[in-house]
Amino acid sequence: MTSSVSGVGSSQIPQPQRHPYATGWTIFAGVMLITGGLMAIFEGISAVAKDDLVFVTRNYVYSLNSAGWGWIHVILGVVIVVTGIAIFSGAVWARVLGIVVAGLGMIANFLWLPYYPAWALVLIAIDVLVIWALCVGRIEKGTV
Repeated sequence: MTSSVSGVGSSQIPQPQRHPYATGWTIFAGVMLITGGLMAIFEGISAVAKDDLVFVTRNYVYSLNSAGWGWIHVILGVVIVVTGIAIFSGAVWARVLGIVVAGLGMIANFLWLPYYPAWALVLIAIDVLVIWALCVGRIEKGTV
């Protein structure tokens, strides 16, 4: 008496599908990083060009001329855009780098508040959303 149980009671555990990105929040974070980085580049260009949009205050703890702040924003903006593009790979290192550069962007824009408060507040809000989206997004196994 031999009995063969083939498939009775066995359950197949569905494997998660692999995507080049982990979740919709990761896509959101990548797009917002690219958008925020481009805005930072434009912000920096307007400061370097001594545009009338930038108001330079005299009594501020972190004093740096507007051209210096402009170059900081241009360089940081380029790094943020490149990181935003890398986010679409779904790699964990890109997510971590996205959190780091968004944090640096928040700090730079906080220090930029006296020069152009409206623009700085918008970019700080974008960076907060990016950090939240990258921290909340699910990371699938094997995406390193």
